[in-house]
Amino acid sequence: MFATKRVRIAAVALAVVLASSGIAAAVATSASASAKPSHVAAPQSATWKHKHHKPKLSLNRFDLNGWVINAHYTLGRNTGNTFQQTYQDSTVQGVPIAGPYVGQTFPQEDYVAIPIGNHQLYIAWLDPSTFAIVDVFVMNFNKHTVYDYAPGSSSPESAGTIKVVKRGSNRIP
Repeated sequence: MFATKRVRIAAVALAVVLASSGIAAAVATSASASAKPSHVAAPQSATWKHKHHKPKLSLNRFDLNGWVINAHYTLGRNTGNTFQQTYQDSTVQGVPIAGPYVGQTFPQEDYVAIPIGNHQLYIAWLDPSTFAIVDVFVMNFNKHTVYDYAPGSSSPESAGTIKVVKRGSNRIP
């Protein structure tokens, strides 16, 4: 008699658990703050889909001639340093203006700048005699951020902010 009673109690408990989990799942999946059913997706225009899912790729170089940019680093290898980057037609000069590197002289380098997004540039500094990469930056001119990768150490990355001191004649795309 006790065995039959235990089986019945177990069966009822199992039924209650299954029923309550089924109700919870139904409530969770059907809850919506929208008047539309949750399975109906909002329409997306062809323009939005084109702009955000198929960005136009390009390797067109950007001329930074006349631009002067201060890069202040708060993270990584260059923490505490600020470098002023003065761009000419195909060359750049980086000068430390704050931090531990003030007083050091860095050689003038060649550069290549490529637009990679809305108001964003990928900039590579190159040794003029070997074309070896000396420094690489990703600059976002909307958010005023810089990410820097300078090969030559076990922790070559830095990040911080940028301030445009002087704008060149070409607008950042």
